[in-house]
Amino acid sequence: MNSDLLLKYNVPTPRYTSYPPANYFHEGFTADDYREAVVSSNQVRPENISFYIHIPFCPRLCYYCGCNSYPMAKADIVSAYVDAVKKEIMHLLPLIDKNRKISQIHYGGGTPTAIPLHYLKEINELLLSSFSCIEHPEIAIECHPGYLNEAHWLQLVEAGFNRCSIGVQDFNTEVLRIANRVPALLPMEDIFSILREHQVSVNLDFIYGLPQQTVGEFVGTIEKAISLRPDRLVTFSYAHVPWVNKNQLLLEKAGLPSAEDKRAMYSEAKKVLTAAGYMPVGLDHFVLPDDSLNIALQKGLLHRNFQGYCTRTTTGQVYAFGVTAISQLATAYSQNTRDIGGYIKTVADGQMPVMRGYSLNTQEQLAREIITTLMCNNRMNWQELSEHLGMEIDALKKDISYDPAVLEEMAADGIITYSPEEINITQEGSLYVRNVAAVFDPLMRNGNAKMYSKPV
Repeated sequence: MNSDLLLKYNVPTPRYTSYPPANYFHEGFTADDYREAVVSSNQVRPENISFYIHIPFCPRLCYYCGCNSYPMAKADIVSAYVDAVKKEIMHLLPLIDKNRKISQIHYGGGTPTAIPLHYLKEINELLLSSFSCIEHPEIAIECHPGYLNEAHWLQLVEAGFNRCSIGVQDFNTEVLRIANRVPALLPMEDIFSILREHQVSVNLDFIYGLPQQTVGEFVGTIEKAISLRPDRLVTFSYAHVPWVNKNQLLLEKAGLPSAEDKRAMYSEAKKVLTAAGYMPVGLDHFVLPDDSLNIALQKGLLHRNFQGYCTRTTTGQVYAFGVTAISQLATAYSQNTRDIGGYIKTVADGQMPVMRGYSLNTQEQLAREIITTLMCNNRMNWQELSEHLGMEIDALKKDISYDPAVLEEMAADGIITYSPEEINITQEGSLYVRNVAAVFDPLMRNGNAKMYSKPV
């Protein structure tokens, strides 16, 4: 890795898991705006439905976490919360065209597997009884292995989940201790055996950049993961944003790896993974060659939403439920209230618990398409985008109002190849795809970068 490039491009930049990023959401967006966006979502692409359910509770809060999480509540609060989620679903379903099909259901948090698992089955049954599904829908859940025994894993199978993303983070128990995270309750081999017996796909999630992690230690963790042969493996870069999560100051006190060491953790792990036959997808995913994500990537058809990477076949507009949950529709984002008690009361009163949101103008919708395409496929072809959107290329380029000179500079630096027809991210530039995407972000031209983490 060129240290000059690291110095130049390792600057705060949006992660672009959505566009615009959530810090642009505002409270002027109301429940009426959301209701209108839901109704209009029936007439635009993608036609498929993705449901997201946010379970905010955690038995203990990991210090690195930037998610909207809360300490585990008493049983009556958990029960009332799940009832509110089901009521919120029932409020929204009449607004969605029943001819549309479910392509994804995803549970995040928090720790979705921290609550009694029969609640998850009840929510799945409610959703799946209300719509038909595409062939092979993805019913996925993020799992904390520190609290799940064999019976729990079997309950997840019975609830209908066909993909489990297991948050290992690191196999080094000292790293986990410092991060305030509990290691897996069962040997990982036993967990794989249970899930594989029931044809459940298994993802393993890891974080690099935590205290006590070294390049050799993290590579050892990845090598152990490879020996299990997960379907997908994710290496998340730790985002140090203590102004968002003050617990991260404890990690800072414990001593974070340098940017150079962190970069080396990623690059060495990538070498080991690719040598073992895994294919890199996006910024942080590695999948087996026959995985649908890799096939989509080779065709330039990889996509992503708040659920993560997906193909254009499985992607859908996202309708989200629970506190802080974000719905991701064609023309708008809507985020629910943060307060659990307030959420329960608002839903009980028959109201949508909207806290804030954002309506995208035409330029921002175009920027989202370009940024998503670059972030997912490491390339962007103007002709393909023109055909996908049904717009002339000249009109696209005029409406997006980007600066070609910046792209030419990036090409001179070797992080992209650039022509009037196509942009390709080079191998050297793969860590800086966020910087390339930012060229097409009209909101970044105001210089509002202080709330973002660095790429490396």
